[in-house]
Amino acid sequence: MIEIIPAIDLIDGKCVRLSQGDYAQKIVYNENPLEVAKMFADAGIRRLHLVDLDGAKAHHIVNHKVLEMITGSTDLTVDFGGGLKSDEDLRIAFECGASMVTGGSIAVKDPDIFTSWITKFGGEKIILGADVKNEKIAVGGWLETTELDLMPFIENYMTLGINKVICTDISKDGMLQGTAIDLYKKMLAQQPNLYLIASGGVSKMKDVEMLHEASIPAVIIGKAIYEGKIKLKELTRLILNN
Repeated sequence: MIEIIPAIDLIDGKCVRLSQGDYAQKIVYNENPLEVAKMFADAGIRRLHLVDLDGAKAHHIVNHKVLEMITGSTDLTVDFGGGLKSDEDLRIAFECGASMVTGGSIAVKDPDIFTSWITKFGGEKIILGADVKNEKIAVGGWLETTELDLMPFIENYMTLGINKVICTDISKDGMLQGTAIDLYKKMLAQQPNLYLIASGGVSKMKDVEMLHEASIPAVIIGKAIYEGKIKLKELTRLILNN
């Protein structure tokens, strides 16, 4: 059964979505993210991907109060990311109820501190964010493509204890044009034990079903839910039938 993980992206404490990480293409979908989180929980969803876009810009945690509000008022298991750069950021995130945190750019820019988090908290609590363009790792809100190849980058961290990886194909994110399913199949062919979380491009239930049929462990869904392309009752049906 594929794990369904809705996303809430936060700017100014509001639920927003960007297209391809572009802050200029921001759409506010709901000014009350707790209301959205409760809606997901009521639909039978158990996981939430919460992204602090203000934190990503500020390079430190910003929207921790929203995290605390959601974890304190729902039973959702929340993974939290965006701007986590220090041990203090992680302390705040975990104290505010995050079950897991996601590190992306920091795993590229400061591998020593990211590795120390894996050692301290374990692979169950630290998720590797791997944003990718043409199978090269991208960082800095996708403004910078590195020369790091995707799979060696992931495999290096797997040797250190990482198991969960959120992989976002930049060209797909927020575009509602389908997922990078061929890339995901290729990744799992190389690392069958990887808990791969597909992210970006989900536009309809067929996309989710195709990922499920390809044995992709989990999928993050954002814009498709907010724009009504995927109904929560469809996700509930999928959860109940598997």
